[in-house]
Amino acid sequence: MLTVQRMLKENQLWAQKTSGKDPTFLGRLAYEQKPDVLWIGCSDSRVPSETIVNAKPGEMFVHRNIANQVLTTDFNSLSVVQYAVDILKVKHVIVCGHYNCGGIRSALNKQNPEHLLVNKWLKHIRDIHRLHLPEIRSLPTLRERAHRLVELNVIEQIHNLSHTSIIQGAWKNDHRPTLHGWVYGLGSGKLKELIELGPDTELNPIYEFGDYDDSN
Repeated sequence: MLTVQRMLKENQLWAQKTSGKDPTFLGRLAYEQKPDVLWIGCSDSRVPSETIVNAKPGEMFVHRNIANQVLTTDFNSLSVVQYAVDILKVKHVIVCGHYNCGGIRSALNKQNPEHLLVNKWLKHIRDIHRLHLPEIRSLPTLRERAHRLVELNVIEQIHNLSHTSIIQGAWKNDHRPTLHGWVYGLGSGKLKELIELGPDTELNPIYEFGDYDDSN
C-alpha cells in the first residue's frame, strides 16, 4: 500500500479508536485549545514532537524548522511564538534539538552551491560555529564536534527567545513562560536538558527592552 493511502487508513483507525476511548474528546478539541507548552523543534522526521514526550492532542503548540532555529528575522517562527505566548498563554517554551542533525552537520562544512536557500538558513548556525570555533576544534572527532554544535545551537536559540519583546513582555506582565533547551538522542530516544531561563533571568542590558534614552 502506498504511504499516503496507508496514512489515510491509519487516520480512520485512529479516529475510531480515540472516539471509542472518549466519545467527547475530539469534540472538546474542536471547540478550543489550551496547551501549556510551545514546542520548537527540528523538521527531522525522526523527532516527532508529541510522540517522544507521549503528549496527547491539544497539549502542545508546535513549530518545526530545519535545525530548530528562532530567528528575529523569521516572521514565521516569531508569529508562532507570539500566538503561543500572547494568545494561548503557554507556561513553557521548549526548544528541542537532536544529535546527528543534518542541518548542523552541514554547517560544519563548506556551503553547497546547489543549496542556495538552505545555505542562507544555515548561515546562523555557521555563525554559532564561528563564535565557538576554539571549543569545537578542540574536540577530537567530527561526531563530537557535531554533537557539541547541536547543543550550542539549542542554547543560542533559547537566548534568542529571551531577547525578543514577546518573551520579555510576558515575563514582565505575567511572570511566564519558562524557556527550556533540550536535546534528543536518536539512538537512545531520551531527552537531556541543557538550559532553563525563567522570568527572573538577568539579561545582558544590550538585549533588554526599555525606555529610549537619547542623552548620550
